Amino acid sequence: MSQSEAKLLQVVTTCGTRKEAERIGEALVAARLAGCVQIHSPITSIYRWQGQIERSEEWLLVVKTVPRMFAAVAAAVRQQHSYQTPQIIGLPIVEGTEDYVAWLREQVTTEHE
Repeated sequence: MSQSEAKLLQVVTTCGTRKEAERIGEALVAARLAGCVQIHSPITSIYRWQGQIERSEEWLLVVKTVPRMFAAVAAAVRQQHSYQTPQIIGLPIVEGTEDYVAWLREQVTTEHE
């Protein structure tokens, strides 16, 4: 299923500090690029960066939006993110309750139509 077939989209990214996560989350909601951004407690990420295995404490952001907003969300995250190569991935949400889907669509469509 392509993103355009999904009802909603969940965009996932991580940040190195809670402050950065809150700043990005608030900016996405304020710009109506997302209806909701959930910030999860510190997680431990293990990854390879520049040939070395790294371990970092990060804050996980789960951004609720619609598929056609992915490029704008990704651009906004990149603009405000401190990482050189931030994780920005979109995961289709194929089902949701009718009232939640309607609410989320209303939150992200007003200024971007």
